Amino acid sequence: MLSTLFRISTLLLLAFPIYAGNSIYITQVGTSDNLTLDILQDGDDNEVRLSISHDNNNLDIDQIGENNTISWVSYWGSGVGWGGDLDGSNNTIKLEQYNTLGSDDNKIGFHIPSSNNTINLCQGKTFVDENDTTCEESTTGEYGGHTIDLDIHAGNTDLKGSQETGTGNADHYARIYTYNGDNNDIFFKQKGNGNKTLHFIVRTDNGEQSMVQKGDGAHTATIDLTGSYTTDLDLTQNSNSNKTYTLTNNCQTSSGCDITVTQN
Repeated sequence: MLSTLFRISTLLLLAFPIYAGNSIYITQVGTSDNLTLDILQDGDDNEVRLSISHDNNNLDIDQIGENNTISWVSYWGSGVGWGGDLDGSNNTIKLEQYNTLGSDDNKIGFHIPSSNNTINLCQGKTFVDENDTTCEESTTGEYGGHTIDLDIHAGNTDLKGSQETGTGNADHYARIYTYNGDNNDIFFKQKGNGNKTLHFIVRTDNGEQSMVQKGDGAHTATIDLTGSYTTDLDLTQNSNSNKTYTLTNNCQTSSGCDITVTQN
């Protein structure tokens, strides 16, 4: 396997095909100041395809193994027309993907026309909990087959998420929106040999959300939070049998709403 490392501080237009089927395509739209972009691709058939605009961004991308892709996704299209897939200032984004055993693809797509976001997403690894600062790699290797779509239209969001199979070859899928969900601290974790699906929408200000789906069951969670006040959600589905949970909450309580759900 060949390893490729780029550090880009001033970027006008980048379109480098990389050895071993790896590729990096970065397009700067408009003026971008103080951008630092670190990309490590160690393996074959990995791709990064982004358009970037605005100030003070810091991106760190690691893709280890094969068939890892970070790019805009089909139902959004490229962000070039509106200023870039990352159109905002003071963003710090770290993306990690590991696919060392299987032939399935790992994919991360993001669309963040906003400011002051700190985001750490990893696939093929998991965070232990919301306080963990390092995504821990599986000791047994990783099969891939995971997808994260991300669409944040507001700033001040600290998002941390991870998906890891374990010893099997399950597929995990997370589609997460925040829209105008300012100041949200969101943690999600999907781990285990059963397929996991998470749909998550936050439209309210403030609050903390935490979702964990693990075990060998095929779990699905669909969450939609609205209202004038914050909903603080703690959802855990941990079982070797299949679990499904759907929540739509409209919080109109001035002190906020708290919801804890555990399915084992």
